[in-house]
Amino acid sequence: MFNKLKEKLSGFKESITTKILEKAAGSIPIIGNRSEPAAAQQEMRPAPEIPVKTSESRSAAPNPQVEAVQPPRVSIVDKARSLIFEREVILDEKDLEEPLWGLEMALLESDVALPVAEEIVSSVKSSLVGSRKKIGSDTGDLVENALRAALLKVLSKNVFDFDEFIKNAPKPVKILFVGVNGTGKTTSIAKVARYLRDRGYSVVLAAGDTFRAGAIEQLETHGQRLDLKVIKHKTGGDPAAVIFDAIEYAKAHKKDVVLADTAGRLHTNINLMDQMKKIVRVTKPDMLIFVDEAIAGNDAVERARLFNESVPITGTILTKTDADAKGGSAISIAHVTGKPIIFLGVGQDYPDLVKFDPQWLVDRLLGD
Repeated sequence: MFNKLKEKLSGFKESITTKILEKAAGSIPIIGNRSEPAAAQQEMRPAPEIPVKTSESRSAAPNPQVEAVQPPRVSIVDKARSLIFEREVILDEKDLEEPLWGLEMALLESDVALPVAEEIVSSVKSSLVGSRKKIGSDTGDLVENALRAALLKVLSKNVFDFDEFIKNAPKPVKILFVGVNGTGKTTSIAKVARYLRDRGYSVVLAAGDTFRAGAIEQLETHGQRLDLKVIKHKTGGDPAAVIFDAIEYAKAHKKDVVLADTAGRLHTNINLMDQMKKIVRVTKPDMLIFVDEAIAGNDAVERARLFNESVPITGTILTKTDADAKGGSAISIAHVTGKPIIFLGVGQDYPDLVKFDPQWLVDRLLGD
């Protein structure tokens, strides 16, 4: 899962390690029997109270692209003192310029949305500029910690506890599933039904995709396998009526949750989007879950954003994450829509549904 992105993040760690080694080697020429930083010979003078003006300080100018909170600047004197007495390299903005550019390109190539990539890079930069690296120690930990913090910051902006919501919501909880054709919406409904059933909840399924006879049959098959009641009407019927009947059945039989399927649709189909608005108006769902494929990358992110503008979603299920080598949609979709990822689909079987956890995802992006 996300193998290409993992490789690119690993490449960034290696590029920072190389930069530190080059800086350490270039700063410590051999003079006589001692190793001293060249900068120290030029800048370390007996009168420390005299400020040292460097080309860095003279050429520094405000950059409108940089955030208001600037990383700390480190003087050449401090760098030299660190090298002589503490055997440390201090990273500055110039050291990180090339690796950070490479990181941003790697994120964009992995389908991470531009504003998300920029936020991750900015966060990593803030963490690394001015940091001290002991010569000979493991550089990977320093860089990985910065990457981990940046990714967690982005992924944790919108987090939703599905279990807590179901536990506390008035019953029956009405959950509507929406999305485009062929993204695994009906299978995701069955997985969520199994997830809820395993936790002791009673579930009713509503076959609200009345445009496709195959969709009704598919949901019926899942219902039979999971021993769940499926409420259906004939093909071509009013989907709002089907879901309304399922809700009434759940109330009468004291069921905990109604999971309602809907026809796949594009946000550009005005008639079907108007129909979706009618379904929402009639059934008043407690949750509206958008389902799309992780492998769709930025397309999935954009579709989620546009669906959310038409019928505000509660969150997202990303399917086929086990087949997604890039991982950009998993990183970007919650940030762009302002709505959380609720589950990740990681296979075809019923148990292959993972409740989204930022720490879980970051561990897999930065793990072996």
